[in-house]
Amino acid sequence: MSGGIAMAVRGRGGGGRRSGPGLYGAAASVLAGLENGEGSLKTLVYGSSFQNPRPLYALASETLRYSDVLDTILGAAGLLRIEKKLQPLLAKVLVYDLLFGKGLRGGGRWKALVLKHQARLKAELARLKVQKKVSRNEDLLPPSGQAEQAPQIPRYVRVNTLKTHLDDVVDYFKRQQYSYQGKAGSMEEVCSLSRKKFFLDSHLPELLIFPPQTDFHDNQLYVAGHIILQDKASCLPAFLLNPPPGSHVIDACAAPGNKTSHLAAVMKNKGRLFAFDLDAKRLATMSTMLMRAGVTCYQLAHQDFLTTDPGDPKYSQVRYILLDPSCSGSGMTSRSPVEENTPLAERLQALSGFQRKMLAHALSFPALQRLVYSTCSIYQEENEDVVWDVLQQREKDFRLVKVLPSWSHRGSGTFAEAKFCLRASPKETLTNGFFVAVLERRPTGADEESSSGYFSPSSTTAVSEAENREGESRLVPKKKTRKARAAL
Repeated sequence: MSGGIAMAVRGRGGGGRRSGPGLYGAAASVLAGLENGEGSLKTLVYGSSFQNPRPLYALASETLRYSDVLDTILGAAGLLRIEKKLQPLLAKVLVYDLLFGKGLRGGGRWKALVLKHQARLKAELARLKVQKKVSRNEDLLPPSGQAEQAPQIPRYVRVNTLKTHLDDVVDYFKRQQYSYQGKAGSMEEVCSLSRKKFFLDSHLPELLIFPPQTDFHDNQLYVAGHIILQDKASCLPAFLLNPPPGSHVIDACAAPGNKTSHLAAVMKNKGRLFAFDLDAKRLATMSTMLMRAGVTCYQLAHQDFLTTDPGDPKYSQVRYILLDPSCSGSGMTSRSPVEENTPLAERLQALSGFQRKMLAHALSFPALQRLVYSTCSIYQEENEDVVWDVLQQREKDFRLVKVLPSWSHRGSGTFAEAKFCLRASPKETLTNGFFVAVLERRPTGADEESSSGYFSPSSTTAVSEAENREGESRLVPKKKTRKARAAL
């Protein structure tokens, strides 16, 4: 066992948790993160600054479970109409604990405000039970059969190569009585994972695959930042951008930060990584996570990426941009359905308009050579349509690049080059729903004439199996690999 792993096992590492909001405020923030598609419930809970994640997880998950019931009660009681300063998600959390939980145990002035309406809220709950002809609270919930049929996505664990090495982590899990099965050969093999068996992913050389719902949030390697719990599809953008050490890179919509830490690992912490986000709270949480992961090359920017000046000398050497803008989050299987006030078509139109602006702005950086555009959306309006519309305007300068030829699930749409893009889904790739497109500046002169359409076989972004092997040797130093094998 290496010194880094041993250090993680001896102590919790990574520093203590910062003080943060109370339980109800923290739960409301987690629910807001879910609505915004920032991560799964567990990722948001354990990535928060709240000191005790277990009651936070229980409160947030149970509030989600009763979400439709709470919406009905809140609407009938008129609580949000009467108390205009009370935020809807905070109200939902407070009313859940009042009516279905252990009773309000804190909450300060918000507790006092909700308790003023306690009689009305309880009366609306009783009225709802009469309407539904049920006597128990649990009987108000919808049938659970549909949830039981949801696809089972494996637990993906990205080895943080800034702090440790792949073989050392594999060795650690072996010592914890896990059985290493080598590199996964097929989806059928991955689907067959059970108990304490795990694979190495076939596409990403630093990604391990464990059975679904394996929980590592209390594992000391996770707490110390040696491993990152990150869905495979979410690992694709940084892997495909592939900025070499010393690069200047922009992560345009960085929070919650998993992709940012992955970029830093690819860059070996050498260069400059500009991480943008408009939300100060998310940026602060991300800063804590990046420090725990050992990232040192980043520079946080509490700023709307659209307001940046591409001509600013600070960004004159930015050759790589990762753009993962706000989206519908429709591909995230761990995200509970959230009732929207805006019709879907109208919401997608607004989101895709924003996404087009972001992509067009990113392509205006003068030194840019390669850009990855990604979303956790399943909708063509946010994916292929956005990429194609912007490329139509910049076709003289940029082109789509075909990546990962071995990836079976490709983009779809009304233009031929959509197949150069990647799609991911629970059924096709055993991941969350995702979309990735790689754009590259067109070569000039003779290089341009030798290329064929949008696909350039010599392109550095056409990641082949040979490049996968090269990436593996880069992420796991040969000396360390030999040492680790000897230890095994």
